[in-house]
Amino acid sequence: MSDLLIKHGTVVDGTGAPAFAADVRVKGGVIAEVGPNLAPAGERIVDATGCYVTPGFIESHTHYDGTMWWQPDLDPLPGYGATTMILGNCGFSPAPLHRYMPAQREMIGIFSFFEDIPEGPFMTNLPWDWNTWSEYRASSERNVRVPLNYAAYVGHIAIRLAVMGVEAWDRAATPEEIAKMADLLDDALAAGALGLSDNLHDHDGANRAVPSLMACDAEFTALFDVMSKYPHSCYQVIVDTFMRMTGPANLERLEKLLKGRKIRVQIAGAIPTLDFQKAMLEPMQKSVASMRAAGIDVWPGFAHVSPTTVLSIIKSLIFAQSNDYVWHEVVTEDDLAKKAEMLADPAWRARARESWDTQAWPHSPLRNPQELLLLDSENGTGPLNMTLEAYAASRGQHRSDAMADWILANGIRSTVHMAPFPKDEALTIELMRDPQTVGNISDAGAHLQMLCGGGENALLLTQYVRDEKKLTIEEAVHVMTGKLAKHFFLADRGVIAPGKRADLVVFNLDEIQRQPMEKAHDVPDGRGGTTWRFTRKPMPPRLTLVNGVPTFENGAYTGATPGLFLSPANDDAAAIAAE
Repeated sequence: MSDLLIKHGTVVDGTGAPAFAADVRVKGGVIAEVGPNLAPAGERIVDATGCYVTPGFIESHTHYDGTMWWQPDLDPLPGYGATTMILGNCGFSPAPLHRYMPAQREMIGIFSFFEDIPEGPFMTNLPWDWNTWSEYRASSERNVRVPLNYAAYVGHIAIRLAVMGVEAWDRAATPEEIAKMADLLDDALAAGALGLSDNLHDHDGANRAVPSLMACDAEFTALFDVMSKYPHSCYQVIVDTFMRMTGPANLERLEKLLKGRKIRVQIAGAIPTLDFQKAMLEPMQKSVASMRAAGIDVWPGFAHVSPTTVLSIIKSLIFAQSNDYVWHEVVTEDDLAKKAEMLADPAWRARARESWDTQAWPHSPLRNPQELLLLDSENGTGPLNMTLEAYAASRGQHRSDAMADWILANGIRSTVHMAPFPKDEALTIELMRDPQTVGNISDAGAHLQMLCGGGENALLLTQYVRDEKKLTIEEAVHVMTGKLAKHFFLADRGVIAPGKRADLVVFNLDEIQRQPMEKAHDVPDGRGGTTWRFTRKPMPPRLTLVNGVPTFENGAYTGATPGLFLSPANDDAAAIAAE
């Protein structure tokens, strides 16, 4: 832990207030003093001339729950000023855990499928020495050393599987099972979980609704009763405005269940911003307004980056979540030679054409070959930088056959890339300025052969502030810092003020960029080898501090791992009074 004096910078304090010239003194991992012309007192001096000094950025939606056990450097997050990450989103968490292996494997399989993370490293790199969430937290604190702070939800799906085993997929819970679920949630919240995360959205590779979609109202009521005992816990849920479009019905149900309760609610997908979701926008906005009018503390979650898609037959949920389970058969086949045999098989090709024509969602990549780019060849055969539509037309083929032929020619590990979905930029800005929204959602740590996630925060500073001037620097920093710390009840950070934890970033706005994605071949495959992920070079900041310790400085990672497992401020009287 370093004592530092950051001199000559412009402080953006994370509250949204105007920036001001000031020095920042850090002592014992805490901000000791903020003011002009502070006199050195033996500390190391950091010259921040020409730089902004801001709170460390909070990654509000990540899936590093498993990844941090085998990729403890959390690349590229320190090089983008990130100091805290939120885990356990979307109903997925590594705990609680059933006592018997079949149900444990179900939970690992769910996490692996929906977040596009190989099962192998889950099995070999995590100790699985827990059953309850409190035991999982203790194991994490013993075994994990990372450069970011982290806080985590407990997942509803994990709770269901821990109690019901594989039957969690198929039926409603009994009263006895519901009582056990409530006990597991109480254990997690008492141990410092952020709250309960949930999923009213997903279907797996066999088109099964995730276990949380099997929950009856009595189950939700029991879980919300437990949450009501912890006033600074949050309920995070993802609803469907992307595939089956059940979002309005989800919110109507949640309003009835949550009305009268003092539970903070974060809803991913509550206000859809993509152009193909336009029909959903008005009913979802009305539902959010109705919930707020009913006194429910609703915070819509949103991403400032439009999702992109990479079609890979090595590891991808895109085919299944496009409602095409024929191409997904190729993804689930482990043997590369057999994958190739399937792609060449005339009978499989006939089924694949029919699936793309009649089953895939209209907005899915499979129905929009003009947006699919033949980009990443394993062997360089090509053609490259041609759309799938143009390639299929040049060969007189169906788009499914054309993609199969292109992959066969270019190598099974080749990928096809979709352009970002067009989105409503004005609505995105409106959401950033709404005082009750959760931004900077990135999905970092997941889908690493489809996106990087980490580093998307840089766009708020470059595209939105510096280049397009759609936000002020104060607004952009607030979206990533003080606003999120308030939402998650992390009362000791997110703002530059004396007494707050010294999670800080120093950067020159003219020096930073969201760097392009590039491949890193360092993900263990569970078989003694490695596979690849997308990452980025640093943006870079001049300095990233976590709990007063430099994690990124002089253009490189320092190797320091000062991150702590954080808890919401349930027992912090000052924080409660501030709310």
